[in-house]
Amino acid sequence: MSENTQSPRKPRVAVVFGGRSSEHAISVVTAGAVLSAIDRDKYDVLPIGITTDGRWALTADAPERMAIADRKLPNVAELAESEQGGVVLPVDPSSREVVLTEPGQVPTALGEVDVVFPMLHGPYGEDGTLQGLLELSGVPYVGAGVLASAVGQDKEYMKRVFTSFGLPVGPYEVIRPREWEQNPAAARKKIVEFAADHGWPLFVKPARGGSSMGITKVDDLSGLDEAIEEARRHDPKILVESLLRGREIECGVLEFEDGPRASVPAEIPPVTNHDFYDFEAKYIDSASGIVPAPIGDDATAEVQRLAVLAYEAVSCEGLVRADFFLTEDGDFVINEINTMPGFTPISMYPRMWQESGVSYPELVDRLIQAALTRSTGLR
Repeated sequence: MSENTQSPRKPRVAVVFGGRSSEHAISVVTAGAVLSAIDRDKYDVLPIGITTDGRWALTADAPERMAIADRKLPNVAELAESEQGGVVLPVDPSSREVVLTEPGQVPTALGEVDVVFPMLHGPYGEDGTLQGLLELSGVPYVGAGVLASAVGQDKEYMKRVFTSFGLPVGPYEVIRPREWEQNPAAARKKIVEFAADHGWPLFVKPARGGSSMGITKVDDLSGLDEAIEEARRHDPKILVESLLRGREIECGVLEFEDGPRASVPAEIPPVTNHDFYDFEAKYIDSASGIVPAPIGDDATAEVQRLAVLAYEAVSCEGLVRADFFLTEDGDFVINEINTMPGFTPISMYPRMWQESGVSYPELVDRLIQAALTRSTGLR
């Protein structure tokens, strides 16, 4: 007599994307690439989009509708299966049941979620807020925890942590919201004095933004106020940095069973039709980097060491992309890290790992597996 055995359930991965930040569209594009790469024989997938006004929506599992087409950026509202329905995660760690609510209807259970893959960039997703919700829910997730996500999003405190660990950072100044709102003349004077010490041009950027949004290269005093207002459209706290002359080098870090390892680095060549490597250059005009970066074995080993050090300094988990300048003196200066770097088909992080021997589907699988083996809470 044969025994009736039931095959084990496949782990269910909720891919959460979109969000309330100015990087909403890039998050959608990134999630589309990940959805295409997840092994459906190995995992069940639940796509959940967050609209720009914060509604969690069940969306179509349609990666082909999530790409940039004819320079048009996608959004969650176009993918949502309902105009009003909302997806609710449990806040009770004893249950991982996800529920769909519709006005005037009985809530529908969508099943348990074993791990969340948060493909969110910027505030309300990459900054520790979503990670805190998932910690409360007891649901494992891909990537950095609450502290590392928050530090990795705030460029001021990121630089402060780097400095404390001996990582070299470039000159910068911070203008806090109250400084500009209460005494813009004094805040402006502070920046002018910074320029007197370090020279023009300056870069004025949101302190907690990404994808090069809201960043302005300022060549002289005449463009300063406009640059400040542009940065403040994205974040009331702004960061001012001096121009570092050198080559832009990036390096990926990935969690393996024996700890974090660095990829081969990439170089972002000068962009001829843009002032710098801005949003349009990255995502619309598809500026491409050189992988691996032609910087020699010694420099490669050094930037890999610094990338892993940055990962460890911020207490990251899963993955990080670390961005550096290689100065004319041959020294590396770290610019920033991204705890959830872009995963679009042209993004540098997957390209660096592809060149390092980790294919795109393997990269996605490794991140999911690492998250499944981690507990939530203190670790």
